[in-house]
Amino acid sequence: MSAAEHQLDASTTDDEEESFFQDIDILQNHGINSSDIKKLKTSGICTIKGLQMTVKRKLVQIKGLSEAKIDKIREMANKLSSESLFMTANQVSVKRRHVFKLQTGSNEFDKLLGGGIESMAITEAFGEFRTGKTQISHTLCITCQIPSNGYSGGKAMFIDTEHTFRPDRLKQIASRFGLDEESALDNVLYVRANTSEHQYEILDAVAAKFHEDCGQFKLLVVDSVMALFRVDYSGRGELSERQQKLAQMLSKLQKISEEYNIAVFITNQMTADPGAAMSFQADPKKPIGGHILAHASTVRLYLRKGRSECRIAKIYDSPDLAENEATFAITEGGIADSKE
Repeated sequence: MSAAEHQLDASTTDDEEESFFQDIDILQNHGINSSDIKKLKTSGICTIKGLQMTVKRKLVQIKGLSEAKIDKIREMANKLSSESLFMTANQVSVKRRHVFKLQTGSNEFDKLLGGGIESMAITEAFGEFRTGKTQISHTLCITCQIPSNGYSGGKAMFIDTEHTFRPDRLKQIASRFGLDEESALDNVLYVRANTSEHQYEILDAVAAKFHEDCGQFKLLVVDSVMALFRVDYSGRGELSERQQKLAQMLSKLQKISEEYNIAVFITNQMTADPGAAMSFQADPKKPIGGHILAHASTVRLYLRKGRSECRIAKIYDSPDLAENEATFAITEGGIADSKE
């Protein structure tokens, strides 16, 4: 059995994930109509926690659900919720034992991240072109399949907005890690987003897929998060609407990461800051997306070019990681340690 097949054959995975979240189907045992539950699932709401994380205004917009029905459903969901409103720090610590970290392919990069890309969080990597954003995305799609240190391995979901996804690249990386190439590709689900609206709508189907294949998916990649928003919204006149839509999409990404214990990795572009010269900033470039994206990302990584194939990753923002740098290389087998 290949490593890629072995990791998805772990018998304990489904049990662990089922205990991690409560299926919305349990509402049927408490007086909620099955047809109403189906309507919720069609909208990407498949768990009790997912229902609690959706505002009433959004629920009322679901066709066929009246305000009275929504109130009844929410009341029952709150009663059935396994999580109490208040938790001690110890209880939060126990819950965070579910968190896993995905290796990047580079030991130095992993050390910088405290072990790798964290689940139940959004990790954003931004930088200029050719700084390794897409290469990291492809490498993670393979490394997430490899079991290690109590981590069972799993599948990846890749949302492509820039037409940068390359299956042949995955084969090269899979070969480096000794995985069967065809099996490795079967474990990566690909979605092409065509507009910013489509990108947002896809997330409902993604949530439903994560629920359907309980516990099998460990990684969600969006490469890149802002490309389509830059195309669909232009000028200051549309900036407010763009940021509102962006905030809604990022909120949904965060909910998915927490609801299904998924590592979310998003890439972002950079732009020149015209006011940098006036403020004497050393680097006149900044990531796009403004404060909305800055606050939504749990960990922000600033990537820049080094010598030859070497790249430098810097912790730009994190709730628990020190501001530091690491050097890694882009090789034929994906992200690896730099030889320099």
